[in-house]
Amino acid sequence: MRFLPFIFKHLRKNWIRSGSTACAIALCIFLFCTLQTFVASLKGFLGQGTTRLITRHNVSLVFRLPNAYEAKIAAVPGVERVAVSNYFGGMRDLSKPADAFTNFAIEADSFLAMYPEFILAEPERKAFLEDQHGCIIGRALAETFHWKVGDTIQLESNISSYRTARPLDFVISGIYQTDQVRYPGTNESVLFFHYKYLDEATGRKARVSTFRVEIAHPRQAGVISHAIDDLFENSDTQTHTETEAQYRASLGILGGNLIVLLNGIALAVMFTILLVTANTMSMAVRERHTEIAVLKTLGFSNRLVLFLILGESVALGALGAVTGLLLGRSLINVLPNVPVIGDVVRGFPKMNVPPQIGVVGLGIGLSVGLGAGLFPSLLAYRARITELLRHV
Repeated sequence: MRFLPFIFKHLRKNWIRSGSTACAIALCIFLFCTLQTFVASLKGFLGQGTTRLITRHNVSLVFRLPNAYEAKIAAVPGVERVAVSNYFGGMRDLSKPADAFTNFAIEADSFLAMYPEFILAEPERKAFLEDQHGCIIGRALAETFHWKVGDTIQLESNISSYRTARPLDFVISGIYQTDQVRYPGTNESVLFFHYKYLDEATGRKARVSTFRVEIAHPRQAGVISHAIDDLFENSDTQTHTETEAQYRASLGILGGNLIVLLNGIALAVMFTILLVTANTMSMAVRERHTEIAVLKTLGFSNRLVLFLILGESVALGALGAVTGLLLGRSLINVLPNVPVIGDVVRGFPKMNVPPQIGVVGLGIGLSVGLGAGLFPSLLAYRARITELLRHV
């Protein structure tokens, strides 16, 4: 500990090089934490609902299923409950696509029972279930539009078959919370309202986009999926049933290859930064031949010289890691408010930097610093005083 002032004094001596090296490590940790936070959010989002299946039209989500299918699906052995869920595409103003947000018409009682990640206070749940014009919204959505319980809003669908003579009226019955620890990636920017209201408003023409099916055990997913699809194999409207994870991944951006790509980018960046930092530390040691020779002449042991150089490198790694973590956390909080980019980010599950990723990021920063300074410090350890002075 008594040599720490010496280490920091030398870092300040060439502050431009020290600062640029720390910034390089900060960039590495920043990218790592941001990408891994995104990956963790996607994994949590895709990993939810292991006991839930999605039944839709076998051709495309554009085509819908008859309401009568619900009773037949519910009768399949192993099915616990079934709930209708239709994407509504409601907007406050169709001429302002930037104000678009996700909203679904659901069979509220069954849907909320099979989705415990949406947490409602009991009075708000009761108010929602009892009011056909009621709706519930996520906390993030409420903050975006400054909505509160009791507010009245009007939405018009961008789907032609859902449009009526006038926009649908909704009363906000509750604001749901989420548990990002148990259910990471749960979307807090969704509005849910009653499917019965949509069905009646469209003259019983809404039909069903997806049936959410809860099963008793995840191991039964394959068997029950085939059993459901077999029911309607010879009908005019055939179905396709899959797990909720498969359904979410099939929507496009949540494909498994994206996670592999992001991990590959993180590894490539870390390797590149390691090479840059190692080269910088080697330059620093080469420029300090006289200083190292004087230290050894004054009685500093080879081991102590090695530890001093390693200490500088680790200090730069720690400084860069902390800076990168702070930048990553700030960016994740700021991105949803950035024009254009924010519209895309808000479409993804909510992201928070998990503590374990922060710890790993700090460890990587220290490891990069240690790895970059290891070879130069070994050279200084093995160098003789006469060899060092010969380069002066």
